[in-house]
Amino acid sequence: MSGIYIHIPFCKHKCTYCDFTSFPNRLNFAEAYMACLYKEVAERGKMYAGRKFDTVYIGGGTPSVIEPNYIAGLMKQIRNCFALASDAEVTIEMNPGTVDAAKIVAYKRAGINRFSVGLQTANDAQLRELGRIHTAADFVACANLLKGENFSADVMLGLKGQTEEDVKATIALVHANGATHVSMYALTPEDGTPIYTDYLNGELPDGDEVAELYDYGRALLKDFGYLRYEVSNFCKPGYGSRHNLNYWKRGEYIGMGVSASSFMDGKRFTNTFDLDEYMKCILSGYFPVIESEDVSEKDAKFEFVMLALRTVFGVSTAAYKKAFGSDWREDFPSYARLSAYFEEEGDITRIKDEYLYVQNQILTELME
Repeated sequence: MSGIYIHIPFCKHKCTYCDFTSFPNRLNFAEAYMACLYKEVAERGKMYAGRKFDTVYIGGGTPSVIEPNYIAGLMKQIRNCFALASDAEVTIEMNPGTVDAAKIVAYKRAGINRFSVGLQTANDAQLRELGRIHTAADFVACANLLKGENFSADVMLGLKGQTEEDVKATIALVHANGATHVSMYALTPEDGTPIYTDYLNGELPDGDEVAELYDYGRALLKDFGYLRYEVSNFCKPGYGSRHNLNYWKRGEYIGMGVSASSFMDGKRFTNTFDLDEYMKCILSGYFPVIESEDVSEKDAKFEFVMLALRTVFGVSTAAYKKAFGSDWREDFPSYARLSAYFEEEGDITRIKDEYLYVQNQILTELME
């Protein structure tokens, strides 16, 4: 299984927590950027001719902020230059404050069949605090446009003043409006973002408080029929994100656009984070890669185990042995000391359900 990731770096306003490559004041560069992106798609397509790709994910930034004809042109270019599976999953990220009926129609005509909607919280005051440009009502309007479609909603934990009632209201709103998938993740205050000051001032919930919110939210999602399949991802049966599952299974993916990363043929490489440099490289006939490395066997083993243990599917002893010729528990002898955190079922080892949220700490010790 292989995936395609496309980065659209434009947005209307930079959220206070955002550490992604996005440019709120350069939307006038969208046409020039998309022309460069089409060219990169064409050149990368030549490199991987004949290889089939199963998923496409258009992320950002806010892909829904640009004109829908650019997205339609992008999808046409991808289909012309890459071999997509007939049942390919094609996802676009959307901010509810940038969506209308015409855009949804254009996206569906372009072959997009999965939508990822950034709600974050149903509390409008918290949305304003985060610098979001939408309201809970905007999310409801967006969901109405997506009735009957496969769409995911983002829910954020660890916000200033957030309570269990806020989490309950958010999850209830998501469920009532037909989301088939929920990504519920903790806010990570990154140095250099405005919200990092709130973190330094002790104004955000601490780790234990966020863990309690997570456990509360997880129970609610379960009651509403959303099954957890990765530490931060929950879905109705059959609606897991195939694109993200490919990441967690250490599958290959090609990333295109500014700041996009790739993992192909055992090599990782990343495009420049500078918008002007990206376009300059493409127009000069060069790939805008700034980092490239061959993944060592040691790192490959670590990634295989670490990614698998983030999910409820766990590590397959047979799959690991097929990939590396050894038993993963022997390669990571700390497993014996940490075995109380794990459960085994036939060929599969997974982190016990009650410990999955703290898997980072477990994995850190496992890899020692």
